[in-house]
Amino acid sequence: MKSLLLVALTAPLASAHYIFNRLIVNGASIGGEYAYVRKNSNSYNPAFTADIVPSTELRCNKGAKAGSVPTYTVKAGDKLGFKLFNNEFIEHPGPGFVYISKAPGSVASYDGSGDWTKVMETGLCGSSPGVDNNWCSWQKDRLEWTVQNNIPAGEYLVRVEHIGLHEGHVGKAQFYIECYQLKIESSGTGTLEPKVKIPGLYKTNDPGIAFNKWNNPKSYVMPGPKMWSGN
Repeated sequence: MKSLLLVALTAPLASAHYIFNRLIVNGASIGGEYAYVRKNSNSYNPAFTADIVPSTELRCNKGAKAGSVPTYTVKAGDKLGFKLFNNEFIEHPGPGFVYISKAPGSVASYDGSGDWTKVMETGLCGSSPGVDNNWCSWQKDRLEWTVQNNIPAGEYLVRVEHIGLHEGHVGKAQFYIECYQLKIESSGTGTLEPKVKIPGLYKTNDPGIAFNKWNNPKSYVMPGPKMWSGN
């Protein structure tokens, strides 16, 4: 009986896994699965706090390599969607982010060792971080970013991330990460800041990662740097 109960409790958590591997541009689906995404080796399974936070694989997820996919061209002002595999939905509470890193040359060969800037974040849409549907991304099939008009032109790694917090209190926050290769056409002259390196983006004990949603929390602190102002 105990083993059957364990299966019943863990099955919903496993089925709620997801990965952002389809590109949507201004409402149109571009290519197929992993068309412009560096494919990770852990499929739709998450990476956990202690394993991923101090690792270079925090950049683009486990096994995601440079040189594996082509680069797609978008423009400043485009609305980009990073859609989940197999029409799944985000069914873990937690924040979502988009970080970008400008490649020094071709993004196809760039390893992500340069500077990163947060350009989008989504957190709470309600007042209770312990309640799953108070998170803005809950039951969404994608994260979205409208490319800021003042972004400098260039080729970028675009890092899409959602952090599932339901086991953060036991050191097992779930990290779902993908890197898209995008060339952005723009006349923008903005300065991307604040800048961070990955790893170094998070610490394992950050309050927004080692978070306990089960003790009726009243607030949530976003991990990582502040979001770029667009200037």
